[in-house]
Amino acid sequence: MTSFIAENQLSLLLLFFLGGCIGTGFLFRKPAGHRAWKLADLVWVLLGGIGALTAIIAGLYVSDSSRLDRQIDVAYAATLAFDRDAARFRLRFCDPAYDPDTATLCDKVEFLSASTASNADLPLFIAVTDEVAPLQGLSFLFGGRNEEGMDEMKGMMAQADAFDPDQFLVFTTLDETTQAAVDNMRRKVPAIAGDYLILAQAYDDLVEQVGKLKDEWEYLQDNAHILILQIIALCLVSFAAPFRLGKSLVELR
Repeated sequence: MTSFIAENQLSLLLLFFLGGCIGTGFLFRKPAGHRAWKLADLVWVLLGGIGALTAIIAGLYVSDSSRLDRQIDVAYAATLAFDRDAARFRLRFCDPAYDPDTATLCDKVEFLSASTASNADLPLFIAVTDEVAPLQGLSFLFGGRNEEGMDEMKGMMAQADAFDPDQFLVFTTLDETTQAAVDNMRRKVPAIAGDYLILAQAYDDLVEQVGKLKDEWEYLQDNAHILILQIIALCLVSFAAPFRLGKSLVELR
């Protein structure tokens, strides 16, 4: 039912508006000031109030969606920055490695980099979340989606829902072997140890950001029904609008 409403928003709005126009046509048989016109005005006030209240609630939801967009930008920028820094580390210290401790750090950087840059699912998730944010469900504002487009969107949503950050960001930046290598490099070449620790901190921050991104996505999906309620409220307002217009026209005559 929810997907039907989301996919047929414009048709439902037009259908309710047409129903309101038909009802208003019958009311034109009544003179101005008749009880029927007063009831029609009451219907308009009630449904308009419901629409306004729903719009306020939906506005809070839109605010959360905007925050998600900003988190997407931050997470994606952090991913690109980490990939660049990891590549720079490998070019400076890993070709060839300075010594066995450096080789240990290079291997760790390779693993960390592989868990982000080499696995396309992380940037795909970021792009998917931006593409299928629930707010995009109001497609009638931007032109309706065809059936193929809706199927593609559903497939992308399924990918986003199945995404688990821990599946791809699973490496520990400072395990026992790596910590020993860092301690040794602090005595031998502090610059290498320092650069690795910066990369490790950036990786841990990235894991945290992507985890928050996933949580925010799930929160918006769990509350996407708010937009469905908004669509229903708009349908009710579109049904009542002809009655209010008809009352005004009758009073002007």
